[in-house]
Amino acid sequence: MNSRRMLKALAGLLVLSAPGLQAATTQTDPQLAPFRIAGDLYYVGSLHGAFLVKTPKGLILINSNYPDSPPLIRQSVEKLGFKWEDIKILLISHSHIDHAGGSAQIVKETGARYMVMDGDVDVVESGGKADPNYGGEGGQTYPAAHVDRVIHDGDKVELGGVTLTAHLTAGHTKGTTTWTFDGRSGGKLLHVVVIGGSTLNKNAPLVGNAKYPQIAEDYRKGFAVVRSLPCDVPLGAHDWYFDLQDKYKRVTAGDTAAFVDPQGCTRFMDKAEAAFAKQYNVELAKEGAPK
Repeated sequence: MNSRRMLKALAGLLVLSAPGLQAATTQTDPQLAPFRIAGDLYYVGSLHGAFLVKTPKGLILINSNYPDSPPLIRQSVEKLGFKWEDIKILLISHSHIDHAGGSAQIVKETGARYMVMDGDVDVVESGGKADPNYGGEGGQTYPAAHVDRVIHDGDKVELGGVTLTAHLTAGHTKGTTTWTFDGRSGGKLLHVVVIGGSTLNKNAPLVGNAKYPQIAEDYRKGFAVVRSLPCDVPLGAHDWYFDLQDKYKRVTAGDTAAFVDPQGCTRFMDKAEAAFAKQYNVELAKEGAPK
């Protein structure tokens, strides 16, 4: 993937400097040096987005990434000056191995309450085996984790006066979740949107999908939901969702508002929806073709 190669060229400047960590990577990505996105929101991930929200009552972590990611996420959290055990709540974007694979270890080490959208609960509690698309594939399973709270569309997650709202944006998985919350930076109110996943999965048909019959309808609903959300700071499960690499360079150059991007959600959804429409029309044409 081009974005991955581009970032690896920059990895020597970004990988954490803790002893013995320079060569450490997740299953695919170098860990980025952590940084403040805006206000009490921090980046603690790699090319796979992991976000830390500071509250007066502890920390909220969004995404655990791969099974071997927790030690690197911990280094990021502690490099920022926070305590690992102060993570009180763990959330995910969706139940694939690259966003939920490290959850069991993080919960074990921190005692955080794990909260997952109802459509993905069976997948995370089976360690990925119940995934309708990847459950049978080697390398796509991960340590199972118990879910402490089942989240539903529109539910609120609150800690220390900070409230996050869960929006069901299914399609990528049955429980893909877009998280929103408000923060302040420089006295300005900012609407943060962490897009859960709107891209297509390999070998997951949009037409005639017996394992997930409503997949196309769910994608369309998800697109509409994200487009309806107030969005000043677009973030997401992968770097290309929110132009991480370009914005990170701007942060390192001193631009404290690099991640304020009111058109970012729309730009990403335009790309995701166009890819969906192209694939859907191809499959529909094949479905209607003479056998």
